[in-house]
Amino acid sequence: MSVAKVIEVSSSSKTSFEDAVKTGIQTAGKTISGIKSAWVKDQNVIVENNAVVEYRVNLKITFVLK
Repeated sequence: MSVAKVIEVSSSSKTSFEDAVKTGIQTAGKTISGIKSAWVKDQNVIVENNAVVEYRVNLKITFVLK
């Protein structure tokens, strides 16, 4: 039997939503081991001068407790 915990993190990228997700998981993985899944809770963009300049995601990351 295992026990899991879910945390919420925010991440951003100037490139894409996909890059923001990857960055969030990689950064969380530096201090959390056993990450099993991530769910994109929501996503939004920052717009300047009618152009998208930043992609942001809120992730729910699940990891197994030891």
